[in-house]
Formats: sequence, C-alpha cells, structure tokens
Amino acid sequence: MNDDALDFFNPYRHGYARLAVAVPRMKVADPGFNAAETVAMLRTAAAEGAVLVAFPELGLSAYTCDDLFHQRALLDACEAALGRVAAATADLGAVAIVGLPLRVDHRLFNCAAVCAGGRVLGLVPKTYLPNYGEFYEARQFQGGDTALARSVRLLGDEVPFGADLIFEAEGVPNLKIACEICEDVWVPIPPSSYAALAGATVLVNLSASNITIGKADYRHRLVSLQSSRCLAAYLYSSAGLGESTTDLGWDGQALIYESGDLLAESERFVTGSHFSSACRASGCARTRSATRSRSMPIGWGRFAASPSRWRRRRSCRSRCGARSTASPTCPTTPRGSTSAAWRSTTSRSMPCCSG
Repeated sequence: MNDDALDFFNPYRHGYARLAVAVPRMKVADPGFNAAETVAMLRTAAAEGAVLVAFPELGLSAYTCDDLFHQRALLDACEAALGRVAAATADLGAVAIVGLPLRVDHRLFNCAAVCAGGRVLGLVPKTYLPNYGEFYEARQFQGGDTALARSVRLLGDEVPFGADLIFEAEGVPNLKIACEICEDVWVPIPPSSYAALAGATVLVNLSASNITIGKADYRHRLVSLQSSRCLAAYLYSSAGLGESTTDLGWDGQALIYESGDLLAESERFVTGSHFSSACRASGCARTRSATRSRSMPIGWGRFAASPSRWRRRRSCRSRCGARSTASPTCPTTPRGSTSAAWRSTTSRSMPCCSG
C-alpha cells in the first residue's frame, strides 16, 4: 500500500483528532511536583494517540493557594514549572494546556498556557473572576479583559497574551483550539462563543470547579449546551486529589462533549491521577448551519497566519465601527514530532467598547 493510500486512512486527514482531559494528583504550592505529574500524564496520553491534553485550572500551583499567590517564590517556581512542561512537548506529538498564575505588568492573572514543540505558544487569561459564595478570586487576580499587554516576555520568548487567541495545527484539518477558564463558561455569553464564531472547533476549559450537591449534573448540562450551540468539541476539567479541603471538596470530574453529545467522562473522586480521551469528529455540521454565520457581527477579525510563522491580527469594533490591526514581528513556530506545525492566531471577537 502506498503512502497516499495510508494517508487516506489516517483519521486526522478527515477532521478527526484524539483529545484528552487529564486530572493529575497535585500538591498545594509545590510547582515542581505538579509539573512532574503533569509531564507524566502528558506522555501517557500522547503515547495513546492524543494530540491535545488539557489540565486543570492553576494546575501548576494548585487552585487553593489563596494568598500564597502573592508570594514571589511561588510565582517564580510556577514559571520554572511551565518551562519543564513546555520542554517536554519538544519530542511529543501533543499539545499541553496547563494552568498557572502569571505576572504581567505588575498584575497577576489566572492563565492557561498552550505548549507545543518545546515552547509556550500563547497565554490566555481568565476573563470572569468569581467573587461570590466560596470564591474570592478578585482578591488575588485581575480579569483578562483589563489586561493592557498583547504579549509577554516569558522563558526567553515573546509569547502572545490575550483572551482572543486561537491555536491551529497545519496538516490537521479543522483543528483550531481556543481556551477559557472555569467561570468563563458559567456566564450568559462565554468567551468560547465568540471563539467558535471566529473559527475555533475545539474549546478547552481549564477548571478547578469544587463539588457541591447537584453540581456534577449541572456541569454536564452546561458543557453539553455550550458544545451544541457552538457546534464544537468542548473539553472540561476539574481539580481533584491534592487540593486543600479546608473549605471545599473536589471530585476531579473531566468531560469531553462534541456538539451536545458526551464522548468521554472521567471517574470522580479518584485517589490518583487519571485522564479521559475521545476522538472528535470533523466540523462539517457548521457548513450545514446557515444561521450560524448570520450571528457573526460585521467587523470581526479573521485569521491571518503564514505556514511557518504566526502573525497576529486583532480587530476591534466600537460604536463608531473603528478597527485596529497589529502584526508585530514574531518568532518562527517550532515543529513537534508530528508533521503539523502549530501556530497561534488571534481574532478579536468581543467588541472592545460596550454600548
């Protein structure tokens, strides 16, 4: 059988991709331990064919660090831990999406870091910070929509920073990834809705959702509906073993939905690290949905990227309809062990002005 025939029977050629959500065992305020667990799970998932592995919110530090997030020693250790995770992707055909606290312009953000090919491709800050009930994230973090920076100098690279990043793999059709974090999907219009309209087909939620009575069922309904409305795959994680139980309980629930259908779910209250994976289908349903394109406001950004370099384009729309575009010089995107070269593009989906 020749190579062309083999390529035809490769499911990735037809828009399929194996995705995984991992819930590693962790220790509070121990980024070295957490990075080691993350890398071990990443290697296991990649060995089973996963092209993308998503981890919980603030997984390199643990979510329950509280005011330790203000300690420089912890923040420095988290950046070093991110470097270890990014380096591990150099010889793997999988993208790792991990959570960590990150200092930007003397402010602290709750971020998802997308790593592939041995480096960090982009950083997505959490937009909506819960500050009610058992949550008080605004005590430590700033909302991503208040950030001024468009890029961050991190681990020797200039890394794109913003809630409007979309990550794309060349050679894997229809695999365009966007991230949001926990509370972002609990609001009336999640950032992932805008990302889906801008072209994202895989939506990833790094979460540290605690468990209360009835919450597991509600997560199912929430993720199912969002994946259905966006006609996308939706990966959802929850923090598990190792988080502080001083005030809260954790069940480590991980979900993968595709257009409203449950593809995979992890066990809950597992005493060790665990992950779930599933193979998602292509996005052909979007082509059939004529009403979807009608819901996209005029003036939204479009992808702009060349094969070997990423270039970012941000379009914003105010009441006067003004648009702005920035395309700074960016480093060459590295190649991983797969034939796909990962790159990040941006599409400024949310209006920059209200009113």
